[in-house]
Amino acid sequence: MTAQDQLTVGTAELEELAARLSPGALTTDPDVIDAHSSDEALFCPREGAIALVRATSAEEVQEVMRFATEHRTPVVPQGARSGISGGANGSPGAILLNVSKMKDVVRVNEAERLVTVQPGIINQDLKDHLAPFGLSYPPDPGSVALSSIGGNIATNAGGLCCVKYGVTRDYVRSLKVVLADGTLTTLGPETAKGVAGLDMRHLFIGSEGTLGIVVEVTLRLIPALPDPFTAIATFPDERSGLQTVADFMAIGGEPSLLEFLDGSSLKMLNAYGDFGLDSDAGSMLIMQVDRNPADSEAEMSRFAEVAGRCGALDVAYSDDPTDSAALIAARRMIQPAYEKFAHSHGGGQLLDDVCVPRTAVPEFYDHLKRLQKSSGLEIALVAHAGDGNTHPSVFFDAGDAEEVAMAEEVFAEIMRVGLELGGTITGEHGVGYLKKDWLPHELDEGSRRIQVAVKNALDPLGILNPGKMLDAL
Repeated sequence: MTAQDQLTVGTAELEELAARLSPGALTTDPDVIDAHSSDEALFCPREGAIALVRATSAEEVQEVMRFATEHRTPVVPQGARSGISGGANGSPGAILLNVSKMKDVVRVNEAERLVTVQPGIINQDLKDHLAPFGLSYPPDPGSVALSSIGGNIATNAGGLCCVKYGVTRDYVRSLKVVLADGTLTTLGPETAKGVAGLDMRHLFIGSEGTLGIVVEVTLRLIPALPDPFTAIATFPDERSGLQTVADFMAIGGEPSLLEFLDGSSLKMLNAYGDFGLDSDAGSMLIMQVDRNPADSEAEMSRFAEVAGRCGALDVAYSDDPTDSAALIAARRMIQPAYEKFAHSHGGGQLLDDVCVPRTAVPEFYDHLKRLQKSSGLEIALVAHAGDGNTHPSVFFDAGDAEEVAMAEEVFAEIMRVGLELGGTITGEHGVGYLKKDWLPHELDEGSRRIQVAVKNALDPLGILNPGKMLDAL
């Protein structure tokens, strides 16, 4: 959608829309709009939104989309705005449509192990709600306490436990979606099986608000997860830790969690809080197993044996839930720790999200080390190592134009290397605005053509989240 395609929307038209919504749902206050015009990404435009609507129901979302279609007005769907790819950023002439107030648990179906929720519910709040039922929703992004289920669906979020339990896509049974013209539709049955027609449900998972707006979702649940056994292993360097992951998974390792932190990350965590991690180690692995005690013990022994062969400095494990909780809490603090480091070193941080085959992760790290040496910038790495999802962070002085340019070059080179090694430019954070120009590098001509055709069919006016994920196709 181009600026020439838009119709003029002024005060009178917005007042007309406000009258169709609940009192106070729409605001044109510039300061409020500005405060809601971005997620956590750097280097992404955010200017130009003309209104913010805080929707409280599917009906209000429908009204906004009907209005947007009538007036050819772009709409930017938003939730908690915890993303890091600019997918929720404002755009010129757009209405910001925020669904974070739609956060109810509609129902829990214990017999079928299903839960129906609105998109604004926070992931951790859902987990807490399900605990008394003895049920669990496994997808567990690092931002579990901040990110919403709607946002998780928008990017097909994964997280710490996806090495065993899978990602958001694996748990979505049914979606209620408002299309670009305001139509409310249900995608997918709530039954365990269903092949009636094309699987449109999965088309919307990971679509980043470019095809429609999720207003309700029914999720598959599993019995409450058992307390895990947790192991930690430290290594003299980063490659030894990553090789341990590749070797352990290659012999059939079945962890429920397998996380990697490099030496820089360990130092930054200890500088952020009193976590007691080994700052002298080159890297650390956190591995969990949540099977029966005998099988968990056996898996821990296999892990220790592989880690030892790869040169581990130390391997220890515990079945104490308190120990496990403390380690995972430390792992979840990595982004605040990075932010503290960035703040004291010029303020710049670019967090990448490249997923490569597990066997390629050690080689991927070799490229990171070369990039760090050639650029002179600090590059730290944490990873959901069990499934090859790496999160390199590039730190730089945001006030130094040369360093900013270098950081952007390094960020792009990380994606190029990931693709060269058979990976993807984003494992779970999404494309948004930040990586839109890289999407054509990953998709072949046929895939690009299909995606453009789908977008044009579902959003012929191009009003849903324009200028983002599919813009460069």
